Amino acid sequence: MKTINVAIADDQVLFRRGMVSIVNTFKNIHISIEVNNGKELLQAIEIAEIKPDVILLDLSMPELNGVETTKILHQQYPDIKIIILSVYGEDRFVTHLMELGVNAYLFKNVEPVEVEKAIWAVVDKDFYFNEAFLAAMKNRQTGKKPRLLIQDDIPSTLTQRELDVLDLICKQFTAQEIADKLFISVRTVDGHRNNLLEKTGMRNTAGLVVFSIKNNLLDPATLL
Repeated sequence: MKTINVAIADDQVLFRRGMVSIVNTFKNIHISIEVNNGKELLQAIEIAEIKPDVILLDLSMPELNGVETTKILHQQYPDIKIIILSVYGEDRFVTHLMELGVNAYLFKNVEPVEVEKAIWAVVDKDFYFNEAFLAAMKNRQTGKKPRLLIQDDIPSTLTQRELDVLDLICKQFTAQEIADKLFISVRTVDGHRNNLLEKTGMRNTAGLVVFSIKNNLLDPATLL
Protein backbone atom coordinates (compact mmCIF):
# COMPACT_ATOMS: atom_id res chain seq x y z
CA MET A 1 0.00 0.00 0.00
CA LYS A 2 1.40 3.37 -1.03
CA THR A 3 1.97 6.18 1.43
CA ILE A 4 -0.32 9.19 1.03
CA ASN A 5 1.68 12.41 1.17
CA VAL A 6 -0.20 15.25 2.83
CA ALA A 7 0.49 18.98 2.97
CA ILE A 8 -1.03 21.26 5.59
CA ALA A 9 -1.38 25.04 5.41
CA ASP A 10 -2.64 26.81 8.53
CA ASP A 11 -1.39 29.96 10.24
CA GLN A 12 -2.53 28.78 13.68
CA VAL A 13 0.75 27.22 14.77
CA LEU A 14 -0.58 25.24 17.72
CA PHE A 15 -3.41 23.74 15.69
CA ARG A 16 -1.16 23.01 12.71
CA ARG A 17 1.50 21.25 14.72
CA GLY A 18 -1.14 19.31 16.57
CA MET A 19 -2.58 18.17 13.25
CA VAL A 20 0.86 17.17 12.01
CA SER A 21 1.39 15.02 15.10
CA ILE A 22 -2.03 13.41 14.71
CA VAL A 23 -1.88 12.78 10.96
CA ASN A 24 1.59 11.24 11.21
CA THR A 25 0.12 8.55 13.48
CA PHE A 26 -2.23 7.41 10.69
CA LYS A 27 -1.09 4.28 8.89
CA ASN A 28 0.42 4.96 5.44
CA ILE A 29 -0.24 8.72 5.71
CA HIS A 30 2.59 11.23 6.11
CA ILE A 31 2.78 15.01 6.37
CA SER A 32 5.35 16.06 3.77
CA ILE A 33 4.74 19.83 3.76
CA GLU A 34 3.85 22.12 6.68
CA VAL A 35 3.40 25.85 6.02
CA ASN A 36 1.71 28.98 7.38
CA ASN A 37 -0.32 30.15 4.38
CA GLY A 38 -1.30 29.60 0.78
CA LYS A 39 1.65 31.49 -0.68
CA GLU A 40 4.14 29.33 1.21
CA LEU A 41 2.18 26.24 0.22
CA LEU A 42 2.43 26.97 -3.49
CA GLN A 43 6.14 27.70 -3.17
CA ALA A 44 6.73 24.47 -1.26
CA ILE A 45 4.79 22.36 -3.77
CA GLU A 46 6.68 23.91 -6.68
CA ILE A 47 10.06 22.78 -5.38
CA ALA A 48 8.92 19.47 -3.87
CA GLU A 49 10.27 16.39 -5.67
CA ILE A 50 7.19 14.43 -4.61
CA LYS A 51 3.98 16.45 -4.82
CA PRO A 52 1.39 15.98 -2.07
CA ASP A 53 -1.61 13.78 -2.80
CA VAL A 54 -3.84 15.68 -0.38
CA ILE A 55 -3.79 19.18 1.10
CA LEU A 56 -5.34 20.10 4.46
CA LEU A 57 -6.14 23.75 3.87
CA ASP A 58 -7.26 26.44 6.28
CA LEU A 59 -9.52 29.18 4.95
CA SER A 60 -8.47 32.27 6.90
CA MET A 61 -4.76 32.76 6.27
CA PRO A 62 -2.56 35.80 5.63
CA GLU A 63 -0.79 36.32 2.29
CA LEU A 64 -3.12 33.99 0.38
CA ASN A 65 -6.33 32.61 1.86
CA GLY A 66 -7.89 29.19 1.30
CA VAL A 67 -10.31 30.26 -1.41
CA GLU A 68 -7.66 31.92 -3.59
CA THR A 69 -5.23 29.09 -2.94
CA THR A 70 -7.85 26.57 -4.03
CA LYS A 71 -8.37 28.38 -7.34
CA ILE A 72 -4.63 28.40 -8.08
CA LEU A 73 -4.21 24.76 -7.06
CA HIS A 74 -6.94 23.73 -9.50
CA GLN A 75 -5.11 25.49 -12.31
CA GLN A 76 -1.60 24.30 -11.51
CA TYR A 77 -2.13 20.95 -9.77
CA PRO A 78 -5.58 19.59 -10.72
CA ASP A 79 -4.82 16.09 -9.43
CA ILE A 80 -4.13 17.17 -5.84
CA LYS A 81 -7.09 16.64 -3.50
CA ILE A 82 -8.13 19.51 -1.23
CA ILE A 83 -9.69 19.12 2.21
CA ILE A 84 -10.79 22.38 3.80
CA LEU A 85 -10.38 22.69 7.58
CA SER A 86 -12.45 25.54 8.95
CA VAL A 87 -14.36 26.94 11.90
CA TYR A 88 -16.96 28.43 9.55
CA GLY A 89 -20.15 26.40 9.36
CA GLU A 90 -22.69 28.58 7.58
CA ASP A 91 -24.65 26.45 5.11
CA ARG A 92 -24.19 28.79 2.15
CA PHE A 93 -20.48 29.13 2.84
CA VAL A 94 -19.93 25.38 3.07
CA THR A 95 -21.74 24.59 -0.18
CA HIS A 96 -19.98 27.44 -1.99
CA LEU A 97 -16.58 25.93 -1.18
CA MET A 98 -17.71 22.54 -2.45
CA GLU A 99 -18.85 24.18 -5.69
CA LEU A 100 -15.37 25.68 -6.06
CA GLY A 101 -14.08 22.14 -6.34
CA VAL A 102 -12.70 21.16 -2.94
CA ASN A 103 -12.94 17.44 -2.22
CA ALA A 104 -14.06 17.65 1.40
CA TYR A 105 -15.00 20.21 4.03
CA LEU A 106 -14.28 19.46 7.68
CA PHE A 107 -14.89 21.56 10.75
CA LYS A 108 -11.85 21.93 12.99
CA ASN A 109 -13.58 20.24 15.91
CA VAL A 110 -13.93 16.85 14.17
CA GLU A 111 -12.40 13.73 15.69
CA PRO A 112 -9.02 12.58 14.33
CA VAL A 113 -10.59 9.38 13.00
CA GLU A 114 -12.76 11.46 10.67
CA VAL A 115 -9.73 13.29 9.30
CA GLU A 116 -8.14 9.93 8.51
CA LYS A 117 -11.35 8.70 6.93
CA ALA A 118 -11.62 11.84 4.80
CA ILE A 119 -8.04 11.58 3.55
CA TRP A 120 -8.54 8.01 2.36
CA ALA A 121 -11.94 8.84 0.86
CA VAL A 122 -10.73 11.75 -1.28
CA VAL A 123 -7.86 9.62 -2.59
CA ASP A 124 -10.00 6.56 -3.31
CA LYS A 125 -13.31 8.16 -4.29
CA ASP A 126 -12.45 11.82 -5.02
CA PHE A 127 -14.70 13.23 -2.30
CA TYR A 128 -15.84 12.89 1.30
CA PHE A 129 -19.10 14.23 2.69
CA ASN A 130 -19.85 13.98 6.39
CA GLU A 131 -23.13 14.57 8.21
CA ALA A 132 -22.36 18.27 8.79
CA PHE A 133 -21.96 18.91 5.06
CA LEU A 134 -25.00 16.88 4.05
CA ALA A 135 -27.07 18.67 6.69
CA ALA A 136 -25.90 22.00 5.27
CA MET A 137 -26.97 20.91 1.79
CA LYS A 138 -30.34 19.79 3.12
CA ASN A 139 -30.83 23.14 4.86
CA ARG A 140 -30.03 24.93 1.60
CA GLN A 141 -33.00 23.25 -0.05
CA THR A 142 -35.75 25.87 0.26
CA GLY A 143 -38.79 23.74 0.90
CA LYS A 144 -39.99 20.85 -1.20
CA LYS A 145 -39.51 21.36 -4.90
CA PRO A 146 -40.72 19.21 -7.75
CA ARG A 147 -38.10 17.16 -9.52
CA LEU A 148 -36.68 19.40 -12.22
CA LEU A 149 -36.34 18.25 -15.80
CA ILE A 150 -32.74 17.62 -16.76
CA GLN A 151 -32.98 19.71 -19.89
CA ASP A 152 -34.07 22.67 -17.75
CA ASP A 153 -30.92 22.44 -15.65
CA ILE A 154 -28.01 21.92 -18.01
CA PRO A 155 -27.30 22.78 -21.66
CA SER A 156 -27.27 19.17 -22.82
CA THR A 157 -29.51 16.24 -21.92
CA LEU A 158 -27.96 13.55 -19.76
CA THR A 159 -28.39 10.03 -21.04
CA GLN A 160 -29.96 7.34 -18.88
CA ARG A 161 -26.59 5.64 -18.50
CA GLU A 162 -25.03 8.92 -17.37
CA LEU A 163 -27.81 9.25 -14.81
CA ASP A 164 -27.10 5.71 -13.63
CA VAL A 165 -23.42 6.51 -13.21
CA LEU A 166 -24.21 9.80 -11.48
CA ASP A 167 -26.50 8.04 -9.02
CA LEU A 168 -23.82 5.51 -8.10
CA ILE A 169 -21.17 8.23 -7.82
CA CYS A 170 -23.39 10.04 -5.33
CA LYS A 171 -23.66 6.81 -3.34
CA GLN A 172 -19.85 6.79 -3.09
CA PHE A 173 -19.16 3.72 -5.21
CA THR A 174 -15.72 3.54 -6.80
CA ALA A 175 -15.25 3.41 -10.57
CA GLN A 176 -14.56 -0.33 -10.38
CA GLU A 177 -17.69 -0.91 -8.28
CA ILE A 178 -19.80 1.14 -10.71
CA ALA A 179 -18.37 -0.84 -13.63
CA ASP A 180 -19.26 -4.11 -11.92
CA LYS A 181 -22.80 -3.00 -11.12
CA LEU A 182 -23.53 -1.71 -14.63
CA PHE A 183 -21.58 -4.47 -16.44
CA ILE A 184 -19.34 -1.99 -18.23
CA SER A 185 -15.61 -1.28 -18.17
CA VAL A 186 -13.88 1.15 -15.81
CA ARG A 187 -12.79 3.07 -18.89
CA THR A 188 -16.44 3.49 -19.89
CA VAL A 189 -17.31 4.65 -16.37
CA ASP A 190 -14.54 7.25 -16.58
CA GLY A 191 -15.90 8.36 -19.95
CA HIS A 192 -19.38 8.86 -18.51
CA ARG A 193 -17.92 10.74 -15.54
CA ASN A 194 -15.98 13.06 -17.87
CA ASN A 195 -19.16 13.69 -19.88
CA LEU A 196 -21.02 14.51 -16.67
CA LEU A 197 -18.32 16.98 -15.62
CA GLU A 198 -18.42 18.65 -19.02
CA LYS A 199 -22.20 18.88 -19.20
CA THR A 200 -22.71 20.11 -15.64
CA GLY A 201 -19.68 22.39 -15.53
CA MET A 202 -18.49 20.84 -12.27
CA ARG A 203 -14.79 20.48 -11.42
CA ASN A 204 -14.78 17.04 -9.81
CA THR A 205 -16.86 14.24 -8.32
CA ALA A 206 -17.72 16.31 -5.26
CA GLY A 207 -19.18 18.93 -7.57
CA LEU A 208 -21.35 16.30 -9.26
CA VAL A 209 -22.88 15.39 -5.92
CA VAL A 210 -23.52 19.05 -5.12
CA PHE A 211 -25.11 19.46 -8.56
CA SER A 212 -27.36 16.45 -7.98
CA ILE A 213 -28.57 17.76 -4.63
CA LYS A 214 -29.15 21.32 -5.84
CA ASN A 215 -31.13 20.10 -8.84
CA ASN A 216 -33.26 17.68 -6.81
CA LEU A 217 -31.74 14.60 -8.39
CA LEU A 218 -30.64 13.47 -4.95
CA ASP A 219 -32.06 14.03 -1.49
CA PRO A 220 -29.17 14.67 0.92
CA ALA A 221 -31.25 13.07 3.68
CA THR A 222 -30.75 9.70 1.98
CA LEU A 223 -27.00 10.00 2.54
CA LEU A 224 -27.17 10.94 6.21
